[in-house]
Amino acid sequence: MHTKQSNKYCHFCVNNISEIDYKNWQQLKRFTSSYGKIVPKRRSGACSKHQRKLAQAIKRARFMALLPYVSK
Repeated sequence: MHTKQSNKYCHFCVNNISEIDYKNWQQLKRFTSSYGKIVPKRRSGACSKHQRKLAQAIKRARFMALLPYVSK
């Protein structure tokens, strides 16, 4: 089952953000689901390079207790 792909652009490429800071938890929360899981690339719209950096930043923020591991 294939659905029509909507035009998604990488938030970080469009806004020219080179580094993803793990201390900016408000921005990272956008890329987690309601259960606290990291959103996949196809849903977040991030490119591969930024999705890897995003995942690493979310994991660091979780370790520093800025984001929860699970929320529900």
